[in-house]
Amino acid sequence: MIRQHIIFSGRVQGVGFRYRAVNAARMYRVGGWVRNLPDGRVEAELEGTEDSISQVILAVERGTYVSIDNMWVRNIPATGETSFYVKDEE
Repeated sequence: MIRQHIIFSGRVQGVGFRYRAVNAARMYRVGGWVRNLPDGRVEAELEGTEDSISQVILAVERGTYVSIDNMWVRNIPATGETSFYVKDEE
């Protein structure tokens, strides 16, 4: 298991990004959280296999109106988290 801290930029707020992320994370059994940032980006931490995390990102990106221009990815220590939720905005 790995955990990644990811910042997404592009058309990622106001398009259902967070709720698609929750649904996809539950489908692919990925733990973590997602939230909007005040500057228009979205921040997330995803924990699972490398493949399952990639599947979550692909599922979100395929969503209507979502357009990810850039992703900043940093590997961080896994915590064993298995649930996925929308975290309060920063």
